[in-house]
Amino acid sequence: MTDSDYAIDSDGDTGSGGFFAWIRELALIVVVAFVIFTLLRVFIVQVFWIPSASMRDTLVENDRIAVSRIAAHTGNIERGDVVVFDDQLDWLPSNLSTGDSFANAVGKFVGFLPGGSDKTLVKRVIGVGGDHVTCCTAEGKVAVNGVPVDEPYIADGQLPSDISFDITVPQGTLWVMGDNRGNSADSRYHMGSGETPYVPEDAVVGTVSAVIWPTSHWKVGLNRRDVFAGIPDAQ
Repeated sequence: MTDSDYAIDSDGDTGSGGFFAWIRELALIVVVAFVIFTLLRVFIVQVFWIPSASMRDTLVENDRIAVSRIAAHTGNIERGDVVVFDDQLDWLPSNLSTGDSFANAVGKFVGFLPGGSDKTLVKRVIGVGGDHVTCCTAEGKVAVNGVPVDEPYIADGQLPSDISFDITVPQGTLWVMGDNRGNSADSRYHMGSGETPYVPEDAVVGTVSAVIWPTSHWKVGLNRRDVFAGIPDAQ
């Protein structure tokens, strides 16, 4: 008697039983992958895209950015960080489209597709809770706790601000500004008329770690805490 050449599946079955075992294994792989991507999205990193010019030249339209969720979970948000935050304050126009297909919604949820911008914004943190932020000094700069700030990330040809302000940031909130100061509806534009200019810390989704697409825009080091290293703590 000679040995026959035949395949045995992982359950020791042959024929149709092997096919159904393969289906079960495939389903298990899909479920595990879904759980892993969901955990990564919720706790580690999420991808977003940039729809506007408010953060030029740091971020430009259609950039895909990787956002670290760790800072939001730990509360480690500092001056100079570029943050993505939920629009809890209704800064965005009410007629902005929020529609999405089911497939796209699932893809965004698990992290396969970049998150949309219809309910989130991206700005740079200039002041944290307790900070006294003013503009502009005699040199035309933003000052934090009495210290003028040299801001190398501001878009070429832009002033630090074309709006004067003198505010103290409430605890648990942030004062944020876009790098393209002349084209950014940030905290400065929500100081009156029943609005609030201060972003709640719990609205922060995370800090921007890198531009990951397109490849011509790859960059890291977008968070510039070093710029504010000489700023004293709020009194």
